[in-house]
Order: sequence, then C-alpha cells, then structure tokens
Amino acid sequence: MTAVVVVGSGIAGLTAALHASENGCRVTVVTKGALPDTNTRWAQGGIAAVTSAADTVASHAADTITAGAGLNDPAAVDVLVGDGPERIAELLARGVVFDRAADGDFSRGLEAAHAVPRVLHAGGDATGAAIQAALGASVRAAGIEVREHALLRDVVVMDGRISGIELDGGERLDADAVILATGGAGQLYAHTTNPLGATGDGVAAALRAGAAVDDLEFVQFHPTALADGIPFLVSEAVRGEGAVLIDDAGRRFVFDSHPDGELAPRDVVARANARAMAAQGGRPVRLDATAIGRERLAQRFPTIDAAVHERGLDWGRDPIPVTPAAHYLMGGIVTDLDGRTTLPGLYAVGETARTGVHGANRLASNSLLEGAVFGARAGDAVARGDAWPAFSARTVRCLDVAPAVDAPPFSRRALQQLMWAEAGLEREATGLRRAAAVLAAWNAEPAPRSIEEANLLLLATHVVTAALARTTSVGAHFRSDAESSASRLDLQEVLAC
Repeated sequence: MTAVVVVGSGIAGLTAALHASENGCRVTVVTKGALPDTNTRWAQGGIAAVTSAADTVASHAADTITAGAGLNDPAAVDVLVGDGPERIAELLARGVVFDRAADGDFSRGLEAAHAVPRVLHAGGDATGAAIQAALGASVRAAGIEVREHALLRDVVVMDGRISGIELDGGERLDADAVILATGGAGQLYAHTTNPLGATGDGVAAALRAGAAVDDLEFVQFHPTALADGIPFLVSEAVRGEGAVLIDDAGRRFVFDSHPDGELAPRDVVARANARAMAAQGGRPVRLDATAIGRERLAQRFPTIDAAVHERGLDWGRDPIPVTPAAHYLMGGIVTDLDGRTTLPGLYAVGETARTGVHGANRLASNSLLEGAVFGARAGDAVARGDAWPAFSARTVRCLDVAPAVDAPPFSRRALQQLMWAEAGLEREATGLRRAAAVLAAWNAEPAPRSIEEANLLLLATHVVTAALARTTSVGAHFRSDAESSASRLDLQEVLAC
C-alpha cells in the first residue's frame, strides 16, 4: 500500500488526501495548527466554475488568461475550467451547501474580470468555511490519520527521491510520496489578508530540497482590506454587488486606471488604491457600499458585516476605509498538471504550487477551484504511481550582492516592512537592490531563528531575486522603472546562490 503524507489541511490538501485514500493509499494529513486553521477557511468571495447554460468553459478560460496577462499555461487553464463542474459536483456530494436563488438554482456572484456571474458562494461570504468544514468532516469520516499542531521542518530526500518529512522536534514520518499543500506566504508583508501561519513552509522546504520554483515575483495584493484594526478582507464580491471606491473628495478614481473601474483586474485596482492613498497623504481610500443597503449587506455578507460592526463602523450608512494588502502568491513550486514537482516523489498543490494556471495575476475566486481541481488530480496520480516525468530546468547565473552594512536587526516585522516598502505593489531597481543587500546581511548572520522566520527569509530572498530579474511590468509585478510588457523573460540575474 502506498504511504502518502499530505502537509496542509486546506481545500487542496484535504481533496488530495481524500482522493488518495479513496484510491487505496494509506494517508496521513499533517497540519501546523488545528485541522480547520487554513487560508481556505478565510476565503469569502466564493468558487468560480461554469455551472449554467449562460456560461462556457471557453469564457472562463478567456477571463483567466486575460487576468493573468497572457502568461498562463494554456493547458493548465484548460484543466482548471474543464474539471471545474465535476469538482463542484464533488463538493456538493461531500456536503457543501451552496447558496440558492428563489428558483432553486445556484446564486451566482459577479466578481472583477469575470464576463458573467459564475461565482458560487455559501453562507453569503463564508464559502471557504463551509468547504473547510465539509472536507474536514469527510476526512474524519474516512478514517484518515490527522496530525495536528505538527510543523514541517523539511522534506527528506534519499537517493534523489522523497522518502518522507521531518517535523519540528526531529520526528520523521516515512512516506512513498509527499504532497505539499501548505498555502502561500502572505506573512512576507507588513499588510496581508493571510493568517499568521501563512509563512511559505512548503515552498521553503522544497527549495532546500532542490525542487524548482518559478514566478515568485507575482504576488497578488488584494485592493480592499479593512484599514481599521487588524487587516480584514473585504471581498471582491462586495464590488460585484455595486460598491465603489472613492477618494477623500468622493471621486471614483479607479476609472483613471481602467475602463472597468472597480471591476478591473485586482492588480490594477490595488495599484489605483495605493496611488490615491499616496495622493492624499497616505490616508486610506473608502469603499462606498451604501447603495447596496444595510439589509442586503447583512444578508449577503454576514461575516464582513460582523467584522465591520465590530470596529464601530456602519457600512450601510458610511463608506469604510480600505487599503491594499498582500493576498495570494501566484508562483511557487513548479509542477506538472498532476502536481508532480522536479523532485521524484514530491507533489505540490494549491497556492504552494506553480502550475502556471494563474499567469501573472490570479482571476478572482479561481483559488478555491484550483485547490479542488489540482488536489484531486494529485491524489489520483499518487495512487496510480505513474512514471515520473522529465522536467526541463532553466539555467541562471548568479549575481553577488554585498550585504548592507547598515542593515537593521533582523525580526519578522523588519522583514515584512522591508518587503512592503521595496518588493510590494510597485518595485524599482534601486529599492530591490537595497532589499537584496539587507537580505544578504540577514542571511549572513549566524543567529538562530525559528523555522517560520527561516522560511520567510528564504522566500523573501527568492521573491526579490525574481523581481530583480523581471525588468518589465506585467500583471501583479509592476516595475515603476520600466515600460509595461506582456512578454515572458528568462531569469537574467539572481542573488548570491
């Protein structure tokens, strides 16, 4: 019997675990917190898929590629949108109750850069929580072993192949295959919609083991996080319902950047928000949802409504302050369409993986779909035990970077502030090189760090590397010192490696 360890318990990891188990594998799920403590649980907007006669997979694919600035892998996009309806049916069978309209059909939301309403939601704005609960119950019912509060230290490689994982504390779990589904790395930045555990553990472990990564320069910043207290995501779906963004003068400024205004791709809206904030002394812009009305806001967005009111705000009466925040990592561990990486026996799925499906910018509500689609494919593939594919690795040359002599003392907060300032919504060569020098100084320090801090430092170094190498602007990667270009560049320079 094939022994499989799945690291991570969001939609991608649990879907992979269920498929592997249902195909005869002995599966252990390992998660650093409790089983429900995932990015999936916080997903508000919904899951995009073709579920009506008014929609087509061709339209969904076209929207995905447009949002991704044309850098998507077309084969990966075809798999995502083509498998989508089947994965929705599977979620329904596992107990997810999506919201319905009065006629009994799905209630479908419209989100930015979608041609038609195709986003299914559950509990109004609690889609991720509903999916997380249903999949968690399915895993428990299937008798799959779950190891909670177990932090991944590294993947174990023997004779060029994965043989298991090592946990914090030194415990080793042997396995024939490991599926990494540890989510993204929002904690690289001072402002993020991600929970505290989003420290890129899987990507960092894969890097240390020698697996290939790509597209780490493509970090998506969500345009609207509440700018009052701890950042809290205000879903794209709120703008889909008719909310608008205004500056201090009450002007809808996003149309200056894109003809679709508030429903333009996320990277466009996020940068428009940042520029409007800079023009008014750094004060947050405002999301005006008053036209939607108190009753509809409470009914359609109960989770956000509660968070808004907890902060003493009344968004049914007054516009609320919002700011961009790091939200999603488009890059990650390079995989094929079945989740296999460049390291035999190692799979990656969900936000941890780089399938190429998102290109330079993820289309809203494609993330849950990605987890369901590619999680299922990886779980099926690990059970089949197919021959490992050959990958072509890109050749890069190294650029030595002198450590900054004036680097501040290392801390997670210092790293987050550095990344926000120099490798955030807008980047340019001088700032990126300064960040590279500071990171080089921190990397040269012998000081002991926690696993999560070491992971963040490693990922920050690679994000800055990739951002330096891509000298033109495309999608979520915006170089203020370059002309826009949708062409894909080979890596031209990397930091000291």
